[in-house]
Amino acid sequence: MAVDDECKLRFLELKAKRTHRFIIYKIDDKKKMVVVEKVGEPVLNYDDFAASLPANECRYAIFDYDFVTEENCQKSKIFFVAWSPDTARVRSKMIYASSKERFKRELDGIQVELQATDADEVGFDVIQGRAN
Repeated sequence: MAVDDECKLRFLELKAKRTHRFIIYKIDDKKKMVVVEKVGEPVLNYDDFAASLPANECRYAIFDYDFVTEENCQKSKIFFVAWSPDTARVRSKMIYASSKERFKRELDGIQVELQATDADEVGFDVIQGRAN
């Protein structure tokens, strides 16, 4: 599965310049490549990110989570989410699962990976728990 150059470019912007809060990627069946579907502005929050994940379709997503540690230090973690809802088509789930590792290798700097099949598995409490 090919990866569009824009995918890497948007990720580098998120990682280095913090110009995005999240990025949603999808596999374009016609082009046979991973493309950027949506980019979330820095002012958006986790709820905006979660609302951007389609209920019945698979996606890859990056979320930049800012938090304050118990020692009162400002930190950030970059999450990779493999979104594969139970209601998605089986063929789609297989394509996303088989392409995931190849796509992840293109994005250098992912700190936490989540595999999610429903909204509970990618809830804000899960993000908070995995960040520490």
